[in-house]
Amino acid sequence: MKKFTHLDKKGRAKMVDVSSKPSTEREAVARGSVYMKKKTFELITKGKVSKGDVLSVAKIAGIMAAKRTYEVIPLCHPLNITSVEIDFKLDDSKNRVDIESRVKTTGQTGVEMEALTSVSAAALTIYDMCKAVDKEITISDIMLMEKSGGKSGKFKRKGMA
Repeated sequence: MKKFTHLDKKGRAKMVDVSSKPSTEREAVARGSVYMKKKTFELITKGKVSKGDVLSVAKIAGIMAAKRTYEVIPLCHPLNITSVEIDFKLDDSKNRVDIESRVKTTGQTGVEMEALTSVSAAALTIYDMCKAVDKEITISDIMLMEKSGGKSGKFKRKGMA
C-alpha cells in the first residue's frame, strides 16, 4: 500500500512539497449527476426557473470553483489552471442532469480536486436555484473519470462511458 503524502513522519497533516517535481501537462475529468422531479427538470429545460438560467449559472459556478479549489480544500496547491470546460447532458427519461468537468494545467501537481470541486459546485448551484420548487433534488455519483500527467501517469475509470 502506498503511503499517504499528506502526512508527516508523526502522522500530522502537511501540504506536499512539489518544488522538485517537473512541470507536465495535466488534465482531469470528473462527473456527477443531479436527479429531480419531472416538473423541476422541465422548468430547467424550458428556462422557466424564477432565479434564471440554471445551467449557465451552474457552469460559471463550476468554473469559479475549479479556480478556487485551494481555498476550500485545505491541502490543495493554488494552481495556474489553463482551461475549465463544463458540459451538461440532459436525461429526460430519468429527470437527471449529468455534469462533466474537464480541467487542465501545466504544473507540478494534478487537477483532480479541481475537476471534482467544479462538478460539486455546479451540482450545488443547480440545487440552490431549484430548491424553492423541489427540496428532494439528489446530487450523486461525483467521481473522477480520468486523469493524465504527472508521475502516476494516466487513469481511466473502468466500466464507465
